[in-house]
Amino acid sequence: MIAGLRLAVTLLTVVPVGSERVDRGTARAAMLLAPSVGLIVGGGAALALLAGDLLGLDGLVAAALAVATMAAITRALHLDGLADLADGLGSGRPAAEALTIMKRSDIGPFGVVALMLTLLIQVSALATAPDPAVAVIVAAVAGRLALPWACRAGVPAARPDGLGALVAGAVPARAALVVTAVVLVAVAAAGAGTGGFGGALHAVAAVIVALAAALLLLRHAVRRLGGVTGDVFGALVETATTAALIALTALR
Repeated sequence: MIAGLRLAVTLLTVVPVGSERVDRGTARAAMLLAPSVGLIVGGGAALALLAGDLLGLDGLVAAALAVATMAAITRALHLDGLADLADGLGSGRPAAEALTIMKRSDIGPFGVVALMLTLLIQVSALATAPDPAVAVIVAAVAGRLALPWACRAGVPAARPDGLGALVAGAVPARAALVVTAVVLVAVAAAGAGTGGFGGALHAVAAVIVALAAALLLLRHAVRRLGGVTGDVFGALVETATTAALIALTALR
C-alpha cells in the first residue's frame, strides 16, 4: 500500500516522492488510493483561496488562482487528457483513428473548447460556492474517485501499452465500492464541520453527482474507443471535479 500511495502521488501530482515498484499490484493500490491524492491537490487550492482572502482579492480572482494551483500541482495532466479525449471523440472517427488523434501533441478545436468551458465553469462555481475551501477539497477528492471505477474489473484498455493497459481491470468492483464508502463518510464529515447536517448532505450529493458524470463519460469513451487510456483517466478526473463544484454551488 505504501508503494501504491507513492505511485499514486507520482502519477497524479508533481510531488517528487518517486516509486520503485510499478507492477500490476502496485498500480491497483495506486488507483484505490487515488482519492487521497485529492487532499494534496485540493489542499493546495484551499491554501491559494486562503492567500487570496488574506490579500483581499475578489472571490473570482481567488477562485482562478485556486484552479491554477490545481493545474500546477497536477502538471495540467488531467486537463491535457480532457483536451485529447475531446478531440478524439469530437472527430467522429473510428476508434483507431480517434486514438491516433488523441496521441498527437497539438490541441484541436474540440480540445480548446472543452478546456475553456471546463476552466470557466470551475472558476465560476468555486467563486460562488458557500465554503470555497471545503468545496475545492471535496471536488478534488471526488474527481479522483472516478479512477478506481475507471480501472475496475471488466473495463478494458484501448491500447496494449501505456497507463491504461497497466491499470485497466485491475480494481475489483467490491474494492471500488469500499473506497467510495470511505470517501462519502469523509466528505460528509467535512461538510458537517462547516454546514452541519445540510452541509454533510450537500457534500455527499456532490460526490454522487461527480461519480455519475464520470461514469457516463467512461461508458461513452469505452464504447467509442474500445477501452480506457491515460487521456480518458484525465478527462474523467476533470469531469468529476467540475460536476462536484457545480453540485456544491447548486445545492447551497
